[in-house]
Amino acid sequence: MRHNRILTDGRGVPVSIVLSGANTHDVKLLEQTLDAVAIARPDRSQLEQHLCADAGYRGASAEQQIRQHDYTPHVRSRRVEIDEAARHPDGKARRWVVEVAHSWFNRFRKLLVRYEKKARNYLALAMLAAAVIALRMIRRPEQPNLIYG
Repeated sequence: MRHNRILTDGRGVPVSIVLSGANTHDVKLLEQTLDAVAIARPDRSQLEQHLCADAGYRGASAEQQIRQHDYTPHVRSRRVEIDEAARHPDGKARRWVVEVAHSWFNRFRKLLVRYEKKARNYLALAMLAAAVIALRMIRRPEQPNLIYG
């Protein structure tokens, strides 16, 4: 069984996809996922880039990899997020961004249950789904959305 590692921007649009075995821990593929970012990033001097991650990315080596890719790491456990949400009930949760991206990928039935024997075919379908998700996020006030009509 294969599993996708997805890196998203602040709106949930996928910017990086890495395919691995389902039993591979996320932190082992952190550097590969950060290297696979498909869009040009602004200079660090122009805009600070933040990377929010869950407690699975805790540790000195993960923080070092995040900083080497010019991101400011924000690694917190669910307990810390729950405590902060209780103190600031009007605050916006950050975890939903990744969860909504996984939900959007699950809407593509071909990806939900993997039938492809070759990993490259499955990766191509995942990248096609990411392109459709990104296209859906484009706002065009003068024209209707191409996907939804």
